Amino acid sequence: MADIVFRNVTKRYGGTLAVDDASFTVNDNEFFCFFGPPLSGKSTILRLVLGLEMPDSGEILIGGKPVNAVSPAERNVAMVFQNLALFPHMSALDNVRFPLVERRVAEADMERRVADVAAKLHIGHILHKPPAQLSGGERQRVAIARALVRDPNAYLMDDPISALDARLREETRVELKRIQRELGKTLIYVTHDQEEAMSIADRIAILESGRIRQIGAPAEIYDRPTSTYVARLLGSPVMNILKSVRGEGGVEAAEGALSIADRAAPADALEIGLRPEDIKVRPWNDKGTADGGSGRPARVFEVEPLGGYTVVTLAAGQARLKALLRGQPDIRPDAMVAISCEPARVHYFGQGGGALAR
Repeated sequence: MADIVFRNVTKRYGGTLAVDDASFTVNDNEFFCFFGPPLSGKSTILRLVLGLEMPDSGEILIGGKPVNAVSPAERNVAMVFQNLALFPHMSALDNVRFPLVERRVAEADMERRVADVAAKLHIGHILHKPPAQLSGGERQRVAIARALVRDPNAYLMDDPISALDARLREETRVELKRIQRELGKTLIYVTHDQEEAMSIADRIAILESGRIRQIGAPAEIYDRPTSTYVARLLGSPVMNILKSVRGEGGVEAAEGALSIADRAAPADALEIGLRPEDIKVRPWNDKGTADGGSGRPARVFEVEPLGGYTVVTLAAGQARLKALLRGQPDIRPDAMVAISCEPARVHYFGQGGGALAR
């Protein structure tokens, strides 16, 4: 078993609180992702797991055993650093072999492991080259191979593919997910890219200033964020957050320019959240919506056609809303449209930005 547990772990650097009373469990064989903005504590948590940093308080367990006093080498976890940390005087092959050489693995077993991981990451043809002769993407793969070639309790990866171009990053993250499943190992992954976090993780921990704000499956966090902070962090375009007031027939926002007919709306709701894909946009004329549907008038402020979908910025009262429409609808800036949202797709937030139940 290689579950990893934090119990009320706190880490400070001088007056900076890097990790604030963090408690969580990464399950055995789980692909677990830490996601948050820069300086939110993601890399510090990895360094605490690895043993490069000691917590000021709290307990860390790996496989059910406390490791606060255990050295990094004895913890048996493999790390892929953000800066890769390849040995420049060694070939790619020697970089990949290095952890096995240090552990005095038998030559035959070493060759088998290297060949296996090289095939998984498609780097067999570059193993003879030194890091200086490799592209950024090739160096990333060699660093990942060096971690995978071991048989550790868990793998830790600190934003390992951030330097790759978009297409290669997409291919590599798919490969990482596949490899993790094949290896059946615990993998903790740190990223600032929400698309990466959503697409590869079994569960995500959302961080803010060293504090864990929410842990859950990607779809669960996206559909049921526990705060406006989490709601804004996942989604592109981000969720629209609007101040709201309770009316007789439901909720009004954007100074009455948007009406939600939801009699079950919480009485203490101060803000509503609307995902861009949940906003319905219909044609509008002087007599109302062209198709007879419901909605309030809004003006098209900006149109961004992106191929398979279109992002439309709408001016409703003094608010600016983002709507995500499929395809490339015939919508022009300054046109009048009708906007609405199904009550079931509305998120409600109260004092302090916390989510409210219906």
